[in-house]
Amino acid sequence: MQQISWDDFEKVELRIGTIVEAFEFPEARRPAYKLRVDFGEFGIKTSSAQITKHYTLPELIGKQIIGVINFPKKQIGKFMSEFLVTGFADENGDIVLSAVERRVPNGSKLV
Repeated sequence: MQQISWDDFEKVELRIGTIVEAFEFPEARRPAYKLRVDFGEFGIKTSSAQITKHYTLPELIGKQIIGVINFPKKQIGKFMSEFLVTGFADENGDIVLSAVERRVPNGSKLV
């Protein structure tokens, strides 16, 4: 494992956001959803996430998740991803979202 400095860690904008919309993403190569997430002062950003094994569209609305918001935008087919959704792979490789235990203001930075 490569070690990083505190300065390196501070460069990563890990922010909390609330999912305000979630859609099917049938064009994706692997099953995924399109998400619109409110990051408070940083605005509403879109991304896709391969989280269809553990989550349904209705249960995602209102869920707070952790995203990296300072990566460059990434084109995924005809869809533009504006942030990286974070999560952990379970024993089958399916993604479980990174989230917070209690609600915090949208846009709050992981410290």
